[in-house]
Amino acid sequence: MSRTTTTPCLWFASEGEQAAQFYTGIFPSSRIVDVTRYGPAGPGPEGSAMTVTFELDGTEFVALNGGPADFSFNEAVSFQIHCADQAEVDRYWERLSEGGEEGPCGWLKDRYGLSWQVVPDALTDLLGDADPGRAQRAMEAMLSMKKIDVAAIERAAALSG
Repeated sequence: MSRTTTTPCLWFASEGEQAAQFYTGIFPSSRIVDVTRYGPAGPGPEGSAMTVTFELDGTEFVALNGGPADFSFNEAVSFQIHCADQAEVDRYWERLSEGGEEGPCGWLKDRYGLSWQVVPDALTDLLGDADPGRAQRAMEAMLSMKKIDVAAIERAAALSG
């Protein structure tokens, strides 16, 4: 029986290879798997990357240099990074937002316009807390942040209502 897989394909005008190098330099256990280059028939410049297959911590992606288009990345599609602690949040936030744009509630756009959600496990746990007051206070704290500050959310959740 064959195995069906789903691989996100990211459309870039021409910077897919650079983006793949950028991403694989951030995530552990990541690598560029394959680069397919344009030949003389084009449509891209001969020898330039057409597709770049890469893995981010075991998840496969494809970067396609499809040329300029009337569309671009937006927040309708984003990738979540589940972080064990504040140190991971800080590391991913700094690296991915460099040259990009910080957004609210742990969201950012990287230098290529791709949206990421940098989510500490503690936030997920607190938002799902059995005590609705703790969950609400955690939510209110998160809504005031750009990069998530785990200690500040934990302090807010711990306040008595």
